[in-house]
Amino acid sequence: MVVTRIAPSPTGEMHIGTVRTALFNYLYAKHHGGTYFVRIEDTDKERNRPEWVDAIWRDFEWCGILPDKRYIQSEHLERHRALLTDLVNRDKAYVSKEPAKDDASRTVEVVRLRNPGTSVTFTDLIRGDVTFDTTELGDFVIARSLSDPLYHFAVVADDGDAGVTHVLRAEEHISNTPRQILIQEALGMPRPAYGHLPLILAPDRSKLSKRKHGASVTVYRDRGFIPEAMINYLALLGWNPGTEQEIFSLPQLVTAFDLDRVHHAGAVFDETKLTWFNREYLVRVPEEEYLRNVLERVHRAHPEWPESLIRTLLPIIKERISLWGDLDATIAAGELDFFFAPPTLDAGRIPDKKSDAASAREHLTVAAKAIDALPEHFVADDVKNALWDYATEKGRGAVLWPLRYSLSGRDRSPDPFTIAALIGKAETLSRVTKAMELLP
Repeated sequence: MVVTRIAPSPTGEMHIGTVRTALFNYLYAKHHGGTYFVRIEDTDKERNRPEWVDAIWRDFEWCGILPDKRYIQSEHLERHRALLTDLVNRDKAYVSKEPAKDDASRTVEVVRLRNPGTSVTFTDLIRGDVTFDTTELGDFVIARSLSDPLYHFAVVADDGDAGVTHVLRAEEHISNTPRQILIQEALGMPRPAYGHLPLILAPDRSKLSKRKHGASVTVYRDRGFIPEAMINYLALLGWNPGTEQEIFSLPQLVTAFDLDRVHHAGAVFDETKLTWFNREYLVRVPEEEYLRNVLERVHRAHPEWPESLIRTLLPIIKERISLWGDLDATIAAGELDFFFAPPTLDAGRIPDKKSDAASAREHLTVAAKAIDALPEHFVADDVKNALWDYATEKGRGAVLWPLRYSLSGRDRSPDPFTIAALIGKAETLSRVTKAMELLP
């Protein structure tokens, strides 16, 4: 049975590339009815932090790619000690006394593997046969002491004990493979199948970086991307289904995923495309769930705004945003304020740029009479039908700009018909009257 794993280190925020690797491991295991697990690689004692362990679990939970099992590598330290001792006892490894790297006057003891200096060949599931001459590696260090294994040894020991059948990881780890195969052979553990995935690249084709490009799960979550869109996009970053289909649910990805269609070359991370995916998923969010998210964000800044009016604004909000962060920015910029309170107007901006105050007053007077003649409860098309012929005759900019600015007080806003329908007849007439009073 297929067993895959992802082994992130708790040394900082999780990279988007780690999520993509985890996703491919998850999809491959589930496609074959196997098991997928997460193992926290905490061998780097100086850089590990408990808060980053918690962040890893939180990020995977947010993404929705939940493991069948999970554990932390240091929980297996006793097993590692036993295996290291056994290697030394069988002369497959030895304890070496040598100068410390950071202080030549100090002697330390490390454990080195006896390297047979053979040629190692493995069949990469993505790249085909790969051969390394291991002679140049020498007797490399596998532990700081019999009680302190290094990364390569701990990985091999844990993979062997867990019965990992397939190691799918980023191509930057391909140079680690010969060392790990030599350790497997010394331990007498079976060799898993290896597949090295293409790197994720920035638009300039450099390696995508957390520091330079903000490529962490936390950054994208905080900006308001949703996990379903992120997972869908990452699945297509370095893999294609062989069809024109782009929108995939997680179960659909499990069914379609195949290593044969994983690319060899690096995949460029295109945030514009990711944003497109996010919008596609946002418009599919059920209305009540969408409303809950909107209310949470709006009421964070304006708890006094009534839910009833916020609900009526949902079509406008859906049209304007591609991710939740867009809504946060819209609220912060005050772009929704005029729906809830009359705007402060600048008399000089009421007329269209090609008109004057007298023309603006005339057009607002006609608009007010037309709106006043409408029923108490009207829709946007009612206002449009009442004014469209007049606006076409006199010039749509000359007529509709003063009306829209009178209602919103902004250079950019929805059309005046939509605003009037949302704020109601009485408020519309009140704002138009105040605008006319400002005109000289």
